[in-house]
Amino acid sequence: MGKKKLGAIQFNEDFRIPNDGEQANDVLAPEDWPLLLKNYHKMNVRSSHFTALDGGWSPLRRPLKQHLNYGMINLDKPSNPSSHEVVSWIKRILKCEKTGHAGTLDPKVTGALIICTNRATRLVKSQQNAGKTYMAVLRLHDTVGKKVALAGLERLVGPLFQRPPLIAAVKRQLRVRNIYSNTMIEYDKQRHLAVFECHCEAGTYIRTLCVHLGLVLGVGGHMEELRRIKTGILSEDDHLSTMHDVLDAQYLYEKEKDETYIRRVVLPCEYLLCNYKRIVIKDSAINAVCYGAKLMIPGLARFDDGIEKDALVVLMSMKGEAVALAFAEMTTSQMSSLDHGIVARIKRVIMDRDTYPRRWGVGPVALKKKEMMEQGLLDKYGRPNQKTPNEWYYVDYGGVPSNEKGKVFGQAPVAGAGAKREREDAPKKRNYADDSDSD
Repeated sequence: MGKKKLGAIQFNEDFRIPNDGEQANDVLAPEDWPLLLKNYHKMNVRSSHFTALDGGWSPLRRPLKQHLNYGMINLDKPSNPSSHEVVSWIKRILKCEKTGHAGTLDPKVTGALIICTNRATRLVKSQQNAGKTYMAVLRLHDTVGKKVALAGLERLVGPLFQRPPLIAAVKRQLRVRNIYSNTMIEYDKQRHLAVFECHCEAGTYIRTLCVHLGLVLGVGGHMEELRRIKTGILSEDDHLSTMHDVLDAQYLYEKEKDETYIRRVVLPCEYLLCNYKRIVIKDSAINAVCYGAKLMIPGLARFDDGIEKDALVVLMSMKGEAVALAFAEMTTSQMSSLDHGIVARIKRVIMDRDTYPRRWGVGPVALKKKEMMEQGLLDKYGRPNQKTPNEWYYVDYGGVPSNEKGKVFGQAPVAGAGAKREREDAPKKRNYADDSDSD
């Protein structure tokens, strides 16, 4: 299937992880589902029985107002204006309340600049710390052989000391930045020019790296030109748009009410989260998470393999919307085996409150607790008092950072007692060696 046809189907169809016994959307195979829903069938299933609530939209089918609310642009930054100026222009063109960019580019530098709008600006910090890839043009001050230049470039890999240039957006203090790889693309010995690709940590100054390379080679050098070709998982080949595209798309929408162009330029923020481990939460738990609650075991539906404790994960809805970024409090094996506890604690909520209806306080334990409070068996805060029955068992995770610090009320029921009694009452096995024909 061609990319155009696949994209049209993803845009025109509603996709949602099916409930227990429900038929999934079979227009596309699960490996072709859009964004965070891709390969959902390979995720571990904790519970496939849930109540689908009215609320939210598939990321590619949001109304335009909501689309811009959770939007991001992979912008080809032009030379001369600063990143701050470009972000300000985008804000004015799209009439947004908030905009933010994922990593400053110097005025003369061009290339991929991720710009987030409104609620999606909450993802900016996570993208600023993502790895970057640059294409740089280096001018050496004297003739150097290609092998020598290549050896010098390969030497400048790993943690390096750097001090930002004289004209920089940050304080000029010595710091360490990691260079993951340097690749020579082209070398012109006669003109003293080299083109190389650098994959590095966020905050690396390629201008300083070029000066250091000139010192390593013993001839001196400086950066002639620079272009950023990749930020995090988005490269210049992924939906790159220019300032003219943004201006034309907004004009077309305002004059002709045609949303096609602006939806092609402004993308759902879920594009930025496709490399994170995923945890799917039930619709009934989404609004509680949006209000800052921790994700507990009853709200867990599916989860990816390989999740480690304290790893950064994305909490997503059944429709594939990003709900929040969170730190995992359980590993993958614990999520599948434990029957209570904190699954993840919230780092940054992305979704607006009340996008889904409120559903907390209506579970079996919460209703039992409410009933006991009315009868005076618990105090007004839900804690045990003198009238609380001995069999009441409850673990309170409110206001605690991890599972280990949960407040336990009562004594946990002993597991397996019933099974043990059944084994004791079972009839003894017959010994067929005693059955003999002889007297």
